[in-house]
This record gives sequence, structure tokens and C-alpha cells, in this order.
Amino acid sequence: MAQLDRFRVIGGTQLRGEVSVSGAKNSVLKLMAASLLAVGKTTIKNVPDIADVEIMADLLTRLGCTVTHTGDLLTIDVPQEPLHRADYDLVRKMRASINVLGPLVARVGAADVALPGGDAIGSRGLDFHIKA
Repeated sequence: MAQLDRFRVIGGTQLRGEVSVSGAKNSVLKLMAASLLAVGKTTIKNVPDIADVEIMADLLTRLGCTVTHTGDLLTIDVPQEPLHRADYDLVRKMRASINVLGPLVARVGAADVALPGGDAIGSRGLDFHIKA
């Protein structure tokens, strides 16, 4: 199916039907990191089955969370006191791992997160994460 930039509707006929929107990698990774802000279970629907989601799930697991990914449903159970050290072997694999920095500082008052790796598509600063 071709990707569309927009829909143009001409005419006076009422629109009917459904549109399915697939899950977006950049959204789900931020939602997964944000789950660290609340104790207990967070459920995210329409999660794409991609490697970055699995890397973030591994990172959250190492921070003490329990992560279950079944089909397009992801459940994250965050403990009362998550750990604050993000292992470099995972952080270096994915740029989005920096997104755990803010939630960890907010929840436990500390975070030990190395500068992330990820793709090499040019300069994309991390200053706003660090300054926050």
C-alpha cells in the first residue's frame, strides 16, 4: 500500500469506514521509558514487533521491571524502587535508551546512563535530555 501524505475529500458524501494506524517505534519507545514514572503495570497496545522494542524491554528488565510482550500488546510492571543504572551494553545499541534518564531521576533521584549509540545518520544532540 502506498504511503499518503494527506487525504483530500471532494464532494458532499458522508465518509464511512475504518482506518488502522500501525504502532510507531519512536512513540512506543518513549512510552516504555515513561512507564518508569509509575509503580505497577502499564499496558501499551499496538506495539510493533521490532528489535528496538526488545532492546528497550531488556533495558527495563535490567532496571528491575517485568516486561511481557505478546503479539502487539506490551505490559511493563515497574517495582516500587527500580534500579538506576542502565547497562552500557544495551544503551550503546539504541539511541532511544537516553529516554530512561528523566523518568529515573524523577522516580529514584539518580540515573547512571551512558551516552547512547544507535544509528549514524548525523548529529542529533542530547543536550535537552541532560539539561532537563
